[in-house]
Amino acid sequence: MGATRTGLIWGALATALCAPLLAAGFSPLLQYRQPIYIIAGFAGIAGLALLLLQPILAGNYLPDISAKRARKIHKIIGIALVLMVLAHVIGLWITSPPDVIDALLFRSPTPFSIWGVTAMWAVFATAILAALRRKLRIRLHSWRYAHMMLAVIIVIGTVVHALMIDGTMEFYTKIALCALVVVATAIRAKQLFFKS
Repeated sequence: MGATRTGLIWGALATALCAPLLAAGFSPLLQYRQPIYIIAGFAGIAGLALLLLQPILAGNYLPDISAKRARKIHKIIGIALVLMVLAHVIGLWITSPPDVIDALLFRSPTPFSIWGVTAMWAVFATAILAALRRKLRIRLHSWRYAHMMLAVIIVIGTVVHALMIDGTMEFYTKIALCALVVVATAIRAKQLFFKS
């Protein structure tokens, strides 16, 4: 692959990851929020951005990265994703414990909470399954299918959660990032489930 094409791919990926965070930083809503709430919100945005990387790394679609290195980075990003989810939930809990408790118990009157909590539990289930995979002697084929199915739940839940919230994320960069996450995940799922 040529250097120009490689540079364009990496540049496009960096833009897709950073633009939503930068745009959210200029949101007028931030001036009315507590610092911990802002941190929690940006952890959520970062988590959504990390979801774009996961199928790209799993499918080894990035130039100049070996499959082995891509898998290693995929694991690191997975850990980072868990941390972002924890930061998002804990930060929101600090600012409004009753709302978070209602959301975790699926009692929240806000529909977007249900999607977010569903995605959260799927993230935790994936992390636990990954940690216990060798101990449980899960075969690679079974692991990939289970992991992909959980990933689909995570992506659907997170994207719907993000789209339903009218918050600090800028509208167009949010739509673009959500679309990219869905497309990247769909391509990877198709490759895994319908490979010839």
